Amino acid sequence: MTAGADLPDDPAGRPYGALPGFHPALKDELVFPLAWGSSPVRDFGAWRRTARATVEEHLLVDRQDGTPYAPEFAARSDGDGYTRELVTLSLTRYGRVRGALLTPHGAGPFPAVLLLHDHGSRFDIGKEKAVRPWYDDTRLAAAGQWADRHFDGRFLGDELARRGYVVFCADALGWGDREPLTYERQQALASGLFHLGSSLAGLLAREDQRAAGFLAGLDRVDARRIAAAGFSMGGYRAWQTAALSDDVAAAVSVCWMTGLKQMLVAGDNSLRGQSAFHMLHPGLARHLDIPDVASIAAPKPMLFLGGARDHLFTAEGVRTAYERLRAVWHSRGAADRLRTETWPDVGHAFPWRMQEEAFAWLESVTAAPG
Repeated sequence: MTAGADLPDDPAGRPYGALPGFHPALKDELVFPLAWGSSPVRDFGAWRRTARATVEEHLLVDRQDGTPYAPEFAARSDGDGYTRELVTLSLTRYGRVRGALLTPHGAGPFPAVLLLHDHGSRFDIGKEKAVRPWYDDTRLAAAGQWADRHFDGRFLGDELARRGYVVFCADALGWGDREPLTYERQQALASGLFHLGSSLAGLLAREDQRAAGFLAGLDRVDARRIAAAGFSMGGYRAWQTAALSDDVAAAVSVCWMTGLKQMLVAGDNSLRGQSAFHMLHPGLARHLDIPDVASIAAPKPMLFLGGARDHLFTAEGVRTAYERLRAVWHSRGAADRLRTETWPDVGHAFPWRMQEEAFAWLESVTAAPG
């Protein structure tokens, strides 16, 4: 989903994202037969392996485990209690990616957060949406506007680093240093990748998996205490990475969770194309609902936060997804490891007071063992 991408109705007066007249029949056919509790696989470990393999098959991008990261570090600078670096590395074999890496002062090893940036229909900044860009004054101005709009003026990555976390945040394809997109070019990029037998959403998922692996391999990081976190599309990426990566031990997802059927209503942002292709794995809905994919992460500690005034998700969709998630964690005897909240006075945003709850929760689940 994306904020700030409102489009007018077309000249005929139809809303963007109008569904075909026979869409109720297609919805009825979505029974999610691989969901936990519906699947014929009754052992949870076996189900988890089967469900993850099914998701990975629909990514259309193979695993990149054999690709060396070959990191190159630059622009080292001190922040308030932490060190900042730019790192360029290979998350896939297709190209190099630049990210921001923040490391607390001290001995370590430290807990870590893979911080995943949002969409927001703004492409000139990517990692800079979450980490203060000390290396570029132009981007600093843009990033400051973004932080003011969505995060009460805070840079989430810098705040986490001050609290003792190694933080890594990289540009997704189309943002920041990686061939910045425009809103209108997203669908063309997705189409091109589909024609090439690949997938925009699948590439993003694989890169996020690999980014988690990069963090886990750093000497400065305690590989047992890595969390994924993000807002909006970054929230989607956070729970998806927790589901697909054994390197992620916990996740915080803000403003991205819903049931699929409740999302597919005429005029919904996801049906416009464009931004949806960053989160769309074709054919996967014939097997699993959105919360079913997130449930592959069970019984890891997971925090889902949303706002009742968030116009991108229906209340029914959020409620349906939360109920499904709670049922899965409860079935694992891990109900206390899952927190799902809807804040009545919050829209599509991650305000200071919600951040404080998320930070406190992170501290509780990433505390040093013993």
